[in-house]
Amino acid sequence: MVNNNKRAGVIGATGYTGQEMVALLARHPALDLVFASSEAEAGKPVRGTRLQYLRLESAPVADVDVVFVCLPTGASAEVSLRARSAGPLVVDLSADLREGQGGAVYALPELWREDVRGAQLIANPGCYPTGILVSLAPALASGLVDPSRPIVIDAASGVTGAGRSAKRDLLFGEVSEDFKAYGVGNRHRHVPEIRAGLARSATGMNGKSGVAPQFIFTPHLLPVRRGILETIYLPLKSALAVSDAVALWSEFYAGEACVDIGEALPGLKDVVGRNVVSLGFADVADVESPTLLVVAALDNLMKGAAGQAVQNANIALGLDELAGLPL
Repeated sequence: MVNNNKRAGVIGATGYTGQEMVALLARHPALDLVFASSEAEAGKPVRGTRLQYLRLESAPVADVDVVFVCLPTGASAEVSLRARSAGPLVVDLSADLREGQGGAVYALPELWREDVRGAQLIANPGCYPTGILVSLAPALASGLVDPSRPIVIDAASGVTGAGRSAKRDLLFGEVSEDFKAYGVGNRHRHVPEIRAGLARSATGMNGKSGVAPQFIFTPHLLPVRRGILETIYLPLKSALAVSDAVALWSEFYAGEACVDIGEALPGLKDVVGRNVVSLGFADVADVESPTLLVVAALDNLMKGAAGQAVQNANIALGLDELAGLPL
């Protein structure tokens, strides 16, 4: 039988995101994993496959159709641009190319799918921004947000979101039985990405083009392995019933298999291992100004990273968008 599958490689395959990527590709029906690179574990077997880890210099980058670059932010751009020059589609999962460096396309399919079709260099969105942008795009597009008050975003992530490198503050004894904020005061590295995405979603709001609403973003570290929960306090121009919010968001995301919407508030158990953003809503009593509570849950290693990267590659390569993705 002739194998018409596309060929794929993973650079930086032993981090948490890289491991998730390898696992997804190992069971993808239309992508065959050809190589996985790791400088530290070169020569060792790649779990779940018949491959061995290669050093990057030995990886056959030019012989594949798509390369997923799962290196840390700051170490990824040069590798991604060099891989792209060798020919394949490149999906960079770091923050290095999210401002469009090298002509990279910022790829959040549920909002900007047409940009992804046929793209050759893709900047995969960050985990926190994915949940925030999916949560807020319908409200911004509909002009529901009161611009005089900031959107407040309290977000919490499992420790795999910080990467696999050894860090004292991520040791079990440091994280267990604790819960704390970090990157506070809108100083987290995802803030510019969130602002740019909100500005794009808000085009036309209040007669202005591309003006992001004011927001306060506070991330927290959860003592769990994976998953993100984002609680968003959305200031409204006028009151909106929860049932109307569900209807509005459902219409906006009609046909989107990777967005779950309901009145019940989601938890991490609803999303871990799935390539989805799950949204729920609640009204806020006893406040003078109308406010809607939007809660988003997603798996930081799936829809927040590797799963979304596969989704984007599927689109760019003309494959079934949901191929190989657990929903």
